[in-house]
Amino acid sequence: MTLGTLKSALPPALLLAALVALGVAGWRLHELRQERAVIQALAENHDVQPADDASGAVLFARAHYLLIRNRIDEAQGFSGRIAERGGPELAARFHYDVGNARVRRALAAMDASKIDQAIPEVRLAKDAYREALHADAELWDARYNLDVAMRLVRDFPELESGEEEEVKAQPKKLWTDLPGLPRGLP
Repeated sequence: MTLGTLKSALPPALLLAALVALGVAGWRLHELRQERAVIQALAENHDVQPADDASGAVLFARAHYLLIRNRIDEAQGFSGRIAERGGPELAARFHYDVGNARVRRALAAMDASKIDQAIPEVRLAKDAYREALHADAELWDARYNLDVAMRLVRDFPELESGEEEEVKAQPKKLWTDLPGLPRGLP
């Protein structure tokens, strides 16, 4: 190839490369608009199922939609895909939302005087807040809510015993794990 033929072949090649780049950018813009439409629909209380190849942001929006409707078990199914596609910050926000949903459920059980149902929910909320802090240690809201949940239900170390006789000799548990119930002497 001579210099003259190289100069004449260069402009069509550049034009073709520019057209390909424009096509790729246009397709990506179309995908972003579709994602934004799904997120907007979920924010407007429309139950929209995300596509199998949805981005982390769309999966997070769907999980948030489920969590605010107390459908925690369904939302838990998005955990792995959100962490994989959305990164640690989005995974931390997801676990934070799960913890908040668990605390709301626990508080509702406490209001209904169902303490036995509230205690496991608070413990699961604490686990979710810890997961959020594991993903993003700078998420101060999760740290604060973990502190509040720790005050709701205390974590006591379990006694390790290898013999059954020691277990039988332990007194019956008279107090609940919720602090402040019962208050004690007047």
